[in-house]
Amino acid sequence: MREVDPKTTSRAKAFDLWMKAPMPMVTMTKSYDITHLRRIAKRRGVKLNMLMCYAVVKAASAFKEFYMLPVGDKLMEFDHLAINTIVMTKDGGINTCDIPYSDDIKQFEADYLRLTNEASQCNEEITLDDSYMVIGSSALTKCELDSVVNVYAGCWNNPFVVWGKYRKGWFRTTLTLSFQFHHTQMDGPISTGFLNKLQEVMKSLEY
Repeated sequence: MREVDPKTTSRAKAFDLWMKAPMPMVTMTKSYDITHLRRIAKRRGVKLNMLMCYAVVKAASAFKEFYMLPVGDKLMEFDHLAINTIVMTKDGGINTCDIPYSDDIKQFEADYLRLTNEASQCNEEITLDDSYMVIGSSALTKCELDSVVNVYAGCWNNPFVVWGKYRKGWFRTTLTLSFQFHHTQMDGPISTGFLNKLQEVMKSLEY
């Protein structure tokens, strides 16, 4: 992680506009066709949550804006991406776990299984070093949700995705996903571009 001069980036105007806004977060909601992902999960015996996490961070990797993030009053640039997932612990609580992004889905899966298992067995968060820009995620699979607006604390500006229980139809499975981001990090064209890219990844993912 290193500080960058906002004026030398595509986020210069956004930095001036939104860094001092009292509520600079934006939330967008989109429904996705996850038929292909669910089919992979069922046929290959892999976790659907792992596939969702991989699809999210893979889609994000196509946009340079995801490698920048406002931290405090500065704009920071990162070398790598990761996604954070919530894990149930052995004592019934929850823990958070950072999974580093690898374009190789098998490597990502191996890291996902190893790190989430470690997180479930301990009371400490599994975190990566500060070279990673982390996308938050939460899978609330006990309920079919239409949207989620996350808490804005002002100290954790990372993008955040939330999804609930999928909806099964005769020919396809759909899932609604909410995406929250800091307006300094990206504008509408980038955020909607990411949401569209995510659907492309979901439909074309190979395992």
